[in-house]
Order: sequence, then C-alpha cells, then structure tokens
Amino acid sequence: MTSYNDRVEGVLLGTAAGDALGAPYEFQPPRGPELEVAMVGGGPWQRGEWTDDTSMAIAIAEVAATGADLRHETAQDAIVSRWLDWSHTAKDVGLQTRSVLQSASRGGQITAADARAASESLHRQTGRTAGNGSLMRTAPMALAYLDDEDAMVEAARAVSELTHYDDDAGDACVLWCCAIRHAVLTSELDVRIGSQHIDADRRDLWAARLDAAESAAPASFPNNGWVVAAMQAAWSAIATTPVPADEPGAGSFRADHLRLALDAAVRAGYDTDTVAAIAGGLLGAAYGASAIPSAWRRVLHGWPNITAHDLVALGSAIERGGKPDLFDYSYPGSAIDTCARHPYDEGVVLGGIGVLRDLPPDVDAVVSLCRVSDDDMRRDMPHVEIRLIDRTSHDENPHLDFVLLDAVRSIEELRGEGRTVLVHCVAAYSRTPTIGALYGARLRGVGVDEAVRDVTAVLPDAYPNRAFREALRRVRP
Repeated sequence: MTSYNDRVEGVLLGTAAGDALGAPYEFQPPRGPELEVAMVGGGPWQRGEWTDDTSMAIAIAEVAATGADLRHETAQDAIVSRWLDWSHTAKDVGLQTRSVLQSASRGGQITAADARAASESLHRQTGRTAGNGSLMRTAPMALAYLDDEDAMVEAARAVSELTHYDDDAGDACVLWCCAIRHAVLTSELDVRIGSQHIDADRRDLWAARLDAAESAAPASFPNNGWVVAAMQAAWSAIATTPVPADEPGAGSFRADHLRLALDAAVRAGYDTDTVAAIAGGLLGAAYGASAIPSAWRRVLHGWPNITAHDLVALGSAIERGGKPDLFDYSYPGSAIDTCARHPYDEGVVLGGIGVLRDLPPDVDAVVSLCRVSDDDMRRDMPHVEIRLIDRTSHDENPHLDFVLLDAVRSIEELRGEGRTVLVHCVAAYSRTPTIGALYGARLRGVGVDEAVRDVTAVLPDAYPNRAFREALRRVRP
C-alpha cells in the first residue's frame, strides 16, 4: 500500500468519520471551546453511527464499485433504487430527498428519469432545491473518475440533479469532487482546482464565496442547510484550522489537521453532521485513512450494517473499477503462528495473523497491523485496523510517527477497559515488536531501546526495521 492507496481509502472513511462525529450535535447552535466534541452518539444515533449523509454516499459507492459509468442511465437507475430501499428503514432522510423519492416512485419502483423529473418539477415549483443533500454524498464520485476529470464533472452534476436540480447544488458537487480527486492524486488541498468547470458567468460568484469561507470562522455560515453555506463552513473549517507542525516528541503531528478541522466543522453548529461529512471526504482524500484516529475507526458503523473495514474495501473497489482484489490474504508459513505475552503486560498478546485465526480464549480485542480479509475480521469484539506497512519508504507510511502513537493509544484504551488485546501483524517480525516496544516504553517509563530489547527477547525472530526504530526514537526521545 502506498500513500496514494491510503488517500483512496481515506475518502469514504473520512466522510463517515465526520458524519458520525457531528451526528450528536445536529441542530444545536455553535459550540464554544469549553464544550466537548466527541464521537459519543446521541438522539437516534449510536456511538460511531453515521447518518443519511454517508448512507446515501454508500449507495453511490456500491454502484461505482462495480465499474459502472455513473453517467449512464442504468447506473443512475441502480443508485436511485438503492436510495429508495434505504429510505424505507432510514432513521433520517432529508426533506428534499424524501419528497423527490416519494414523488418519483411508483409501486415501489423508481428510475433515474423519474427521479430527475421529480427533482426538476420541485425546482420549478419552489425555486429552492439547493439544499446540501447532494453535496454531502458526492465524495465517491471522485474515486470513480480519478483518471477522467471531465467524465467526473458530468457524473457529479448528473447525480446531484437526481434530487437537487439547482445550479448551486451541481456547482458545489463539481467543485468538491474536483478538490477530492486532486487531493487523492497529489495530497494537496485546493478547492478552486475545478473552477474551470463552472459556467463562466458564475465563476466570480463562487470565487467570492470561497474567499469569504477563507476569511471567516465556520460558524459564520449558520444557514448551512443551504449547499453554499454548507460548503463554505466545511472549507472554512479546513482552511482556517492551522496545520500542526510535525514534532513527534511533543505529540504534534501534521496528520492531526484532519481531526482538528473536523472538530472545527462540528463546532459550526446546526447541520453539523453534514458539514463535517463534507469536510471529512476532502480531508480523508488529502491525509489518508491513516490520519483518521483509530479510536474513531473502531466504532464507525452504519447502514447497510457495515464498518470502517468495509468502507475501506469499498473505496478501494471503486478505484479498481470493478476489477477483483488480487491481494493474497493466505499468508502462508509457520511464522504466522508466532505468539508471546508482552514482557511488561500479560494482558497484551503479541503474535502473527495465525493467532488471530485461533484466538487464545482470554483475548477479547484485536489490533491488526497488517491487511486482513473479511473472513478474518472479528465482529464479536473490538477489532482495530492500523495502516502500517513493513517498509522503509516514506511513501509507504506517510504518517508513520502519528500511526505508531495512535496504535499504542488504541491498545491503552482497550486495556483501560479491562480487555485482553491481541496485537499482530503477519509474522510478528517488524510491526508487532515496534508497537509492542512503544507500548511497553510508555507503560514502564523506559527508553525505547530497552523496550525493543525486552520485546524481541520474547519474540526471538523479531527485528523492527530501521525506519521503525528511528520513528520510535522520534516519538519517545
């Protein structure tokens, strides 16, 4: 996995993280700095549960993952049909979206043509169909057309019009998809990168709107049920939140910009889940899945009964364009059964992936440091996936120092809950002893070299690679 793959995986995951973070605070006024913003759940939403924002995006993503061209009527038929199915049991559906779906469905069936006609009719009747409902779900469109910007622009506007016929909604989706696509390809945040795709007579208007977003706090756009204000609030949260310096020894990481900007998005108030979901898609595209705190990924879930693991797989499937995942999850060899108790903490088991497949009876939580298949994911206990690659290249681990500390904090949180935790990679050779050593150093208050020595003593074939050892000394100097 390269940083590019990490950014692909971050798009849907970032959308869902922002959505679930903002869900408990929806319809509330702006939150002051003295008030907490946390992924706690509330109202109809469980802790870590995403709302209609991510659910509608998932419906688009499912169709895109088949390799379908989302500009085609058959693909759009599949999208609106999935939306209609979802709406029957959804906890929340936007008023405009529900109106269009109900008007367009006949005898339980719906087509894109009917949805677009109902959307246009509503617009002609009211002149107000520029809600934020199409922008909140637009992120997967960017993943579907990473190799064709013009096609993406066509698709983004067409899918927006299925429920939101207003030009403002279509423009916003085009601009945001262009920004997400650019971020995945370059890691850069540039919301103006798609301005050439906006009608010439509207470009100055959008430039002024974005200028305003960059010069004011997110709470300055309280009417964020309107797509323009929602986009302004999301971009303001990203653009006005300072990017931390990378100072691992002080616990400061550039990757924390994602978390801090989503916090700012939620503090804008009112349509908090949507503003944060919009921001999360772009932030995830720029910083990658590895920048999304594992404490959030651990609890993320929602319609259609999937988790963070499944969102990552879905994002990757879109990027592959319907081609199968050729990664070999078999991990053959006897080393995968390596297993030892942590020398400083009997409640932490260090091992290979074979131990995950045959868990010791007292283990009731898992931290995986390698890719695991759907069959290997535990659904009966907390299972945290950490994006850590056993390579020395920076491109393989773009936020290495952040990820090491994040992984250890997950272990500490699970141990604080009284759980026995399996920490594993493929064969407990490099990744597992690295995390085990940092955990031990923080637990015992010893130096990382001493902790590495003691951990590798119980894992005699282990040897953390050079990049990992250097990172350990940066994180715990």
